[in-house]
Amino acid sequence: MELNNLKPKKGSRKTRKRVGRGPGSGNGKTAGRGEKGQKSRSGFSRMIGFEGGQMPLHRRLPKRGFTNIFRQEFDILNLSDLERFEAGSTVDGAALRHAGMIKGRQKKLKVLGNGNISKKLTVHADKFSKTAREKIEAAGGSCQEIT
Repeated sequence: MELNNLKPKKGSRKTRKRVGRGPGSGNGKTAGRGEKGQKSRSGFSRMIGFEGGQMPLHRRLPKRGFTNIFRQEFDILNLSDLERFEAGSTVDGAALRHAGMIKGRQKKLKVLGNGNISKKLTVHADKFSKTAREKIEAAGGSCQEIT
């Protein structure tokens, strides 16, 4: 085998179809585009949702609702989730990420009062529900809001 004998594998290279090159080619006259109409013209590219001039479906349907640009998203944490931490420890965003309890991008943290807590914990969060704050303090712990 020498460099001047190298050839691509049979069937791996295809010659492109040359359209509009006479009737003998099988793709002459209209060049495979059918007869008249918008799609037969050069430069045609249909808009997404175009329905031939009829009012498109996404414009026929009514608009609903709105998006509040000031919405704050919270990672929710229940008191029952805090039972896994040792007594006297500090629970904050870093500790929760390390424990795998919150994932994804950094959101604010809110603690809810679902469940019971029997350990004394110091909890750092952006918000606490009223029952969560009462239960943590009743167990001897403390709630510190991050501002």
